[in-house]
Amino acid sequence: MYDVGTRERALALVAQGRSLNSVSRETGISRAAIRSWQVRLQPRPRPTAPEPGPPADERAYAYLLGLYLGDGCVSTHRRGGHYLRIACTASWPGLIDACEAALRAVSPSGRSYRVRARGYVSVVGYGRHWPILFPQAGPGKKHERPIALVPWQQAIVDAHPWEFIRGLVHSDGCRVTNRTTRVVNGERKRYEYPRYFFTNHSADIMRLFTTALDQVGVEWRRTNAHTVSIARKASVALMDARVGAKC
Repeated sequence: MYDVGTRERALALVAQGRSLNSVSRETGISRAAIRSWQVRLQPRPRPTAPEPGPPADERAYAYLLGLYLGDGCVSTHRRGGHYLRIACTASWPGLIDACEAALRAVSPSGRSYRVRARGYVSVVGYGRHWPILFPQAGPGKKHERPIALVPWQQAIVDAHPWEFIRGLVHSDGCRVTNRTTRVVNGERKRYEYPRYFFTNHSADIMRLFTTALDQVGVEWRRTNAHTVSIARKASVALMDARVGAKC
């Protein structure tokens, strides 16, 4: 029997690149014994799954990122791993389907499920990599902490601004019909026109939204600190063609 110190010295010689034969001759310990200590005493590295790079489906990711910034969160499971949850109003089944399709396209596992609650449906995906894919995740409310895109996210948004805008509008935006009256030549006339609104309490998310609008040529204006309005006819037409109302 050999004491622990003797075993560790022999293994240290092997770790220096020495052959089992040379270590055996120097220490007088058999090669079989040294080999068995390598198996039993040296820790084996735990296999780790490769970290995911930027998602392959960039269009789906840009849309999902917009949904996440509006109505999403990442939470930790008590046994490890993370949940990505996107809350979707239950009255818009088309939005729920689009959200689930995007989540499955982005998720390394390709799986998701739905959790129904009063008035809304959460589309949920489980995995280890959500904090890597959504580095904006963190404790507290989004509008109470800085929100900035990392370079690979910004590159995806720059390449697919309409998908990003669509995700933001489908989470925290709406398309409405404004009704107003005007007096023309002494006669009061009624007018109707479509309009988009986007509301979010995070100044950073508002800036990401308006920057994307500028990139695609959509004119906008702020109605207050937390709301952006899109009412110009040409800009509304662009939004209708590329975003559309929730369904």
